[in-house]
Amino acid sequence: MPLQKLLSQIISNDTSHAQFLNTLSYMENAGARKISASEHSETVSLMILKHAAEEHRHAYYLKKQLDRIVPGICATYAREALIAPAESCSYLNMLDVLTSRYLKQEIGITGMDLRFAAYLFVTYAIELRADGLYPLYQLELSHVQHKVTVKSIILEEAGHLEEMIIQLAHFSADWQTHAAVIIDIEHRLFTKWIAAMQKAVTEQL
Repeated sequence: MPLQKLLSQIISNDTSHAQFLNTLSYMENAGARKISASEHSETVSLMILKHAAEEHRHAYYLKKQLDRIVPGICATYAREALIAPAESCSYLNMLDVLTSRYLKQEIGITGMDLRFAAYLFVTYAIELRADGLYPLYQLELSHVQHKVTVKSIILEEAGHLEEMIIQLAHFSADWQTHAAVIIDIEHRLFTKWIAAMQKAVTEQL
């Protein structure tokens, strides 16, 4: 099933839509927490602080949008309040683990250097995905004139992607070779997540 058709089906059902929106909020929050975990206690940069703050704000903004579907729905990140919870919860964690494993083996870095490099490559892959997912989601929202909107997030995610490209170019002249591997890992995890959401939506019909 094409992603756009899946998003259309999700939006058409208040329960699945709320769970999907709450899952996006969960992922933004999980991303913000991972960014903070990659910070050096003394040399943390303004860019990382800004990025973590914006991801936390996205999580809050998406959570607030839930009231535009059904007031009070999906109040927590409990598994029953997420869509395809197992895959949703493992998606970012596995991307982080597999990216760190690859970078350690191929580049030979460890410790804080590894955590920072993983932050750069994972964020790059996620921002590429967000650059495709959020606009498609907004397109379907606009098509049915839904009260939920993610237009402000789309603009900020595009800025994050530009920042990551600049940082990765500073990190390594060969960053695109490594990024291609990470993007392939992310694609496999995303495909698994989409399949799980398709199953969840079908069960709710």
